[in-house]
Amino acid sequence: MNLPNKLTMMRIILVPFMIAAMLIDFPYHYLVALAVFGAASLTDMFDGKIARSRGLVTNFGKFSDPLADKILVISALLCFVQCGVCDSIIVIVTLFREFAVMSVRLLAASEGKVVAANIWGKVKTVTQIIAIILIFILQFIIELMQIGVIPIAADGIIIAESIFYIIGEVALWISTVFCIISGVIYLYDNRQFISEK
Repeated sequence: MNLPNKLTMMRIILVPFMIAAMLIDFPYHYLVALAVFGAASLTDMFDGKIARSRGLVTNFGKFSDPLADKILVISALLCFVQCGVCDSIIVIVTLFREFAVMSVRLLAASEGKVVAANIWGKVKTVTQIIAIILIFILQFIIELMQIGVIPIAADGIIIAESIFYIIGEVALWISTVFCIISGVIYLYDNRQFISEK
């Protein structure tokens, strides 16, 4: 297994640690989750660049890289739903798009072809990562308020939680719009695999 593919596998391996940091309540757990998510996101940035610059692009990498992205992002979104900081509709739309795209990839694979992600898919992933990082930061700030590191009255914390929730939702909905756009473009560009013979 070459270096880019190892980085892709590392992204998948980091997901359970991110989930644990998000869902287990311990001091600064959102900061730890952010660090793990950030490390995983960096592997996404480097694996493709290394693969292209060193001529190490493989069919395994074309298939596993977007899969690793989906596992990372959807895991974070599902944890956000459980934590009450993400609308479940966002996750449903995201899952619908990902299942549709994955179905096309499987159809293409059945014909011996590997369909790589397009630029819109990469834009979708970047906006999702930015939104998730933003929510991690906002939740960490709320935690600092709750433990008194940032001195603020109880009413102020409630107001901050409401404002931060709205900011997070806006960021996630922006990424969801790109999710829909990229999905539609992907299905259209690869319609030959889903059209009747």
